[in-house]
Amino acid sequence: MPELPEVEALAGYLRERAVGRRVDRVEVAAISALKTYDPPPAAASGRVVTDARRHGKFLDVLLGDDLHLVVHLARAGWLHYRESFPSAVPLRPAKGPIALRVRLDDGSGFDLTEAGTQKKLAAYLVADPAEVPGVAKLGPDALAVDAATFAERLRSRRGQVKGVLTDQAVLAGVGNAYSDEILHAARLSPFALTDRLSDDQIAALHEATRRVLGDAVSRSLGQKAAELKGEKRSGLAVHARTGLPCPTCGDAIREVSFADSSLQYCPTCQTGGKPLADRRLSRLVR
Repeated sequence: MPELPEVEALAGYLRERAVGRRVDRVEVAAISALKTYDPPPAAASGRVVTDARRHGKFLDVLLGDDLHLVVHLARAGWLHYRESFPSAVPLRPAKGPIALRVRLDDGSGFDLTEAGTQKKLAAYLVADPAEVPGVAKLGPDALAVDAATFAERLRSRRGQVKGVLTDQAVLAGVGNAYSDEILHAARLSPFALTDRLSDDQIAALHEATRRVLGDAVSRSLGQKAAELKGEKRSGLAVHARTGLPCPTCGDAIREVSFADSSLQYCPTCQTGGKPLADRRLSRLVR
């Protein structure tokens, strides 16, 4: 899933490549992906791309002064920038990976695509990003939040720190991958309870959040959209590295699996050497 660093880099790439270009047309291939109907996609035609921004994990492409194309890429969505398209024939509703295409006046543009069978990519054409329900509910940005607000937000929701850290209403921008990385950097169990964290642990978590996300943004900015996924994988210490040695201590990275996701952690760095049990089978070790 694209998270804060990748969406920040995509916005930066669009600012570099698309800002100043005029929209030729917006074509919708997956009707379910477009969550708004007024204004219609045709309202984007002729408008100049004036900016590209980020709200948490939402990408916001500003068209003119008062129209926003807001996109949530969900788990399997991505943005592919094209210097040119193979055909001028408009897209038709189809079951392929392309959900939406934006053609620009110089022949370039970008496709929003989604792999897999669970189609959850969402696009909105709105006058104000706050009209998008997910944007309206966002907590403070995880990369910009100060230490006091971070502590207040984290303690406002009692639960396992992994889940609270990825709750977009608590903090905006952190997903499954970077929460694993942040918790590893802070040397905290993903199942530690937020109401039992000490002030020092909260401070370490805030510092790790800023450092992990900041480093990922630094690595990602300037990369082409097609290179961002590889750049993300290359910078991960524990996420998606089950069985490989921890780069900090050398212990084997372990995994806990859930119905539709998993997490990775280092026992030595995060849980005092004790492996975490799958909560579906036994009690968790905290």
